[in-house]
Amino acid sequence: MAPRSAMRFSARLPWCLPENRLSRALAERRAAGLPVLDLTQSNPTRAGFVYPDRICAALADPQGLIYDPHPAGSLRAREAVAAWYGRRGVSANPARIVLAPGTSDAYAWLFKLLCDPGDEVLAPRPSYPLFEFLAGLESVRIVPYQLVYDGRWWVDWASLERAAGPRARAVVVVQPNNPTGSFLHPAEIERLAAFCAARDLAIISDEVFADYPLGEERVPSLCVQRTATCFALGGLSKAAGLPQMKLSWILIGGPDERGRAALERLELIADTYLPVSTPVQCALPVLLEEGEAVCEQIRARTRQNYRRLAEQIGPHSPVNLLAAQAGWYAILRVPRLRSEEEWCLELLARGVLVQPGYFYDFSEEAYLVVSLLTPPDELAAGVSELLALMES
Repeated sequence: MAPRSAMRFSARLPWCLPENRLSRALAERRAAGLPVLDLTQSNPTRAGFVYPDRICAALADPQGLIYDPHPAGSLRAREAVAAWYGRRGVSANPARIVLAPGTSDAYAWLFKLLCDPGDEVLAPRPSYPLFEFLAGLESVRIVPYQLVYDGRWWVDWASLERAAGPRARAVVVVQPNNPTGSFLHPAEIERLAAFCAARDLAIISDEVFADYPLGEERVPSLCVQRTATCFALGGLSKAAGLPQMKLSWILIGGPDERGRAALERLELIADTYLPVSTPVQCALPVLLEEGEAVCEQIRARTRQNYRRLAEQIGPHSPVNLLAAQAGWYAILRVPRLRSEEEWCLELLARGVLVQPGYFYDFSEEAYLVVSLLTPPDELAAGVSELLALMES
């Protein structure tokens, strides 16, 4: 009997990813029972915030027992999202909102909507390292454009121009960016919208961190522009500090006619899956309303931590705190005496966990990324160890 041949798997992703040295060292340290001061915390439910009791009570709505699916999500839930935008000064029509079970799913749906296999989506670098995997699963190729820093982060427009080849279909903007904490201002939004409209490119604006400015300036939504078709993403993960609730949304903005055509097709995609949980949809008005108190706690901590970081590091330190305008992260530029990974390993040997810049596709060394969600005393203690290491 002939032996069976090996099963053939899709080539969409590199399925065997090697473990990096930092992950191995962290696993070894935890297995040995040694303490770890984690400055990478990104889960608000484990960061010591107080959640209102009404959040749990909202999930007991008896309407959650009735299955009455709507492709775009229930009208009541979409009206709650529109009201959430209204409290932020953005006019949102519930009829232009589509619910999804998470921001990653929203990306996948939009790649399905906009791209054929082999098409290209332009995405910023540095940024959150998920786009390559999401695009790969849809047989779409990510082409990076650069963000550059000269005291503030800005789009390298020449690199965006070079990235927009004949198979480009959309530009991803992370507003504000993770981890740089930068966002496009009104003049830059208009420039991007004109760029995309001239090339028939859609804008995918990931605005999940928009509620967390580090100063007084509000993060603008790209849906306010009317030049290019835009899909703005948000969700409970950041809007209410509830990543486990698994509900996000897509708000369609831009020219009305194209928006209607996109909405029809997006509803067909959503109707094919119907994945959004009914209990969470029923609870959404309360979750968004009560989540405001959680957001306020997160805002207070991220602002306090960023301010204390600036004071702790100081102007004459070998470590530089890069300017950030919003979000949950801070970037530290460290001396290029060794690689980012080596700095991270030395810090971990002292019991402090940070992320290297290459996790976020920084184009050069040496940067470390820390979370502003970390409890303040823990962040200060970890940064003290970092400064002691640098000065030694």
